[in-house]
Amino acid sequence: MTEPVRLRPKRPCPICSKPSAQKYHPFCSSRCAQIDLNRWFGGNYAIPVEEDEPDEGENREE
Repeated sequence: MTEPVRLRPKRPCPICSKPSAQKYHPFCSSRCAQIDLNRWFGGNYAIPVEEDEPDEGENREE
């Protein structure tokens, strides 16, 4: 049987740097995909935000 046509370029797995597998793209295995998903759920990929403090002269609604 012939190998399927690759639609995406082969890149290293972002978790372990092994060559990626088409089935789990961009990861090399189900294990690395699950590690990445766990990192998302754990908040490891959160973008830090600086909250603006209200000016002292502003009217606050309480």
